[in-house]
Amino acid sequence: MATVLMCRRLPGLSRVTAFSTTAKRKAECGSSKGKKEKPGDKPRAAKTGTESGATIQLLKPQDYRVLYNPAAYAKGRAGSQQHVDRDSSQALGDTFTGPGAAQALQTFPTASSQALPPVRNALPKAKSSTFLEHTILATLHKEEAEKEKQELHNSKEDPRMFQKGRPEYRSLSCDSAEPAQTLPAEEGDSILQSVAGCEGSPGILTDYFFKLSHLPAERRMVLVSDPRFSALCHCAVTAIRLFSTPDLIQILKACVPLAVPASHPLLNACEAEFCRRAWDMGLEQLLLVADCWRCLDRSVPSYLGILFSYANLHWQDLTLPQFVQLLYIIGEGRRPPTDLAQKVESTILKHLDAFTLEELGAICLGLFKSLSGISDHVMRRIADRVALQMEDISTYALVNVLKMLRYTRMDHLPLMRELGKVIPARIPATNIQGIMHITLTYSSLHFFDEDVLAAVATSLPSKVSYCRSKDAAKFLWSFGCLDYEPPNEEEFYSSLIKQLHTKLHEFSKFPEHLLTALLGLAFVKRFPEELIDFALREEFVRKTRGSKYELNKDLFTLGKSVEIECPTYRGSRLPPQLCQEFTEMVSSFAEREIYIRPEIVEATSLLESMLGGPEYVKNHMILPHTRSSDLEVRLAADGHPIPFNFKDPVTAKKLKGVGVSLTDDLMSQLIQGRAHNQSPTEVGNEARIPGQERGDAAGTPCLGGALPAGATSQVGPKPGQWQPWEVRLALQVSNRNHFCYGSRRLLGLHCLKRRQLRLLGYVVVEIPFWEWFPLLKRTRSEKLSYLHYKVFCPALLPKAG
Repeated sequence: MATVLMCRRLPGLSRVTAFSTTAKRKAECGSSKGKKEKPGDKPRAAKTGTESGATIQLLKPQDYRVLYNPAAYAKGRAGSQQHVDRDSSQALGDTFTGPGAAQALQTFPTASSQALPPVRNALPKAKSSTFLEHTILATLHKEEAEKEKQELHNSKEDPRMFQKGRPEYRSLSCDSAEPAQTLPAEEGDSILQSVAGCEGSPGILTDYFFKLSHLPAERRMVLVSDPRFSALCHCAVTAIRLFSTPDLIQILKACVPLAVPASHPLLNACEAEFCRRAWDMGLEQLLLVADCWRCLDRSVPSYLGILFSYANLHWQDLTLPQFVQLLYIIGEGRRPPTDLAQKVESTILKHLDAFTLEELGAICLGLFKSLSGISDHVMRRIADRVALQMEDISTYALVNVLKMLRYTRMDHLPLMRELGKVIPARIPATNIQGIMHITLTYSSLHFFDEDVLAAVATSLPSKVSYCRSKDAAKFLWSFGCLDYEPPNEEEFYSSLIKQLHTKLHEFSKFPEHLLTALLGLAFVKRFPEELIDFALREEFVRKTRGSKYELNKDLFTLGKSVEIECPTYRGSRLPPQLCQEFTEMVSSFAEREIYIRPEIVEATSLLESMLGGPEYVKNHMILPHTRSSDLEVRLAADGHPIPFNFKDPVTAKKLKGVGVSLTDDLMSQLIQGRAHNQSPTEVGNEARIPGQERGDAAGTPCLGGALPAGATSQVGPKPGQWQPWEVRLALQVSNRNHFCYGSRRLLGLHCLKRRQLRLLGYVVVEIPFWEWFPLLKRTRSEKLSYLHYKVFCPALLPKAG
């Protein structure tokens, strides 16, 4: 037996040092051309070591092939099935009849077979073997077809599943299923021959369309290119105003199974005519026509505008199915009628208990797709009902509810807890887009549930070939945002990074997806250098700046993170002038939105009083690309605060050698508050520079004790200069948005920030919201005491050293 220790490094990927190389994974990664076992070696179970990144693995027998064909999953339904049949048959045939297998099964010498009668008798006969092959092939084909059907999202049909719940939808929707009875192809030819004269009445023309729509599917597919069908369409366009409304609707419905192109002249004429007649039609007819347009993939904004206006005037007449169908149409049209918002909410509340769970899913999807706002009250009521019936709702409808929950930023704890109980078991049977939306809900709401994320990570590698660039990006972002690395982290991340390489051509059109993916990876210390080099190239940067999304901050975060965390990186980088532009942009935002937050302002003010003035503390962003503020304090090796925050060179010169004497009286004031006969200004002046009045050098407070009289502080360093004897503190005044919901688990961006601050030599000091926010309501002395402990903690200096 031969074994080999295999330790592989993913090309261009910082941090991923090695990962297990099993036969299956090699097949998945297309790396089956590795080392091969000698023909004489015999296989046995591999023994896997526990060391990270290494596996002791038995080499494959010669000509052994693993039955795995990810390309078969990426085709369309019809073409893919043929591909699966062909490749699966070939692969299985290789397994049964390849040289290795054939030798094992049929080429024993006669003497050997007689010497081993139990083995010989156990071997199947050729006929039985053939039957077994066919049986296994049929089973594999069925399983792969089912898997492919499960994975391929049908954007037309999936959102319409709610229509199967009530018979009323039959009159409101176009049934795109195959007709129960098909028309013989010969009769279709006969109809087309009779069109030549174009003398039929509107009723006859309608009947022609109806019958042609019932031809066999293969005949219908070529009908549009038939000149005789074009003549029929021309006859219908000519007589368009002669059709009754029911007949015109019948013709439009027939166009769906006939697969008439969205830009066809017949559909142009039909749209114009329906817009002209709309106010004379009933709501049921209007909704049915709108559904036909959806099935035909034709954008009809003018018609939908009329439909919404009509519905607004006849709102009181809407039945429950009509209301749900209307919301479905609103969603598919991707345009929210703002004048209906209030009526939509009141109708949802009116029928809330009467909706089926699938209808609730359809309502949420319609609102989500149209970007229609909804009040917290209504969304909470929907979530309340879904949380109580989570076991009964389909995964598709549930995902649609989660989309709207995410859109409204609703922190509905009962639903999320129930979801954590129900959804892990459903993950393996959910398609990749559904899993992506589930995962994105958790990250968007900052809700950490390890069971759900672990289930996603376990299922994803086998489904990764179905990931669009968007899906792969959202998975990486979600796991990075929640700072979660699953038990199968190497398999999980390597499969997604490989998929990003596969989808690289898509990122020129969707640059936001690549930046989303790379940031998610950066949060968990993974930097695939080839992809980063691609993202930081000038050409790609131009594309990001031309995007409809604001990508500058993401680009800035990625570029600066690479500078700090990847010292050996030699690829493309952001130009300095662009970094300066991004820095100014982020700083401007921080001045307006971050630095003025009450918890930060209060901490800054108290630190200034405690340390001796504004020159001892700086409220700024040490790392602008991380988009949150720091309170920077500098200490000498012996614990003295060092002045450094000088507004201009003149001030710096005047303050050289100036500190604050920590007398017993001053310390008492800092801890107990100012004296009753002093104003805040007087206390501030006394705390700031008392030594100036006496004309002597001033001392500064050290770690928890007073300085002897006459002690002096170290000279303050110039801005940007790092003295070897100084300790730089980066105080983090955090808030709830920096952490996962209801927990003390930092989000990925803030983990990245703290990691990078430490890499640059800063000592990170946490002032967490669960400690600081309650103190904001307490006395000044309590707040000063807390900050004094944080800044002058004895553990800081050894830690910094």
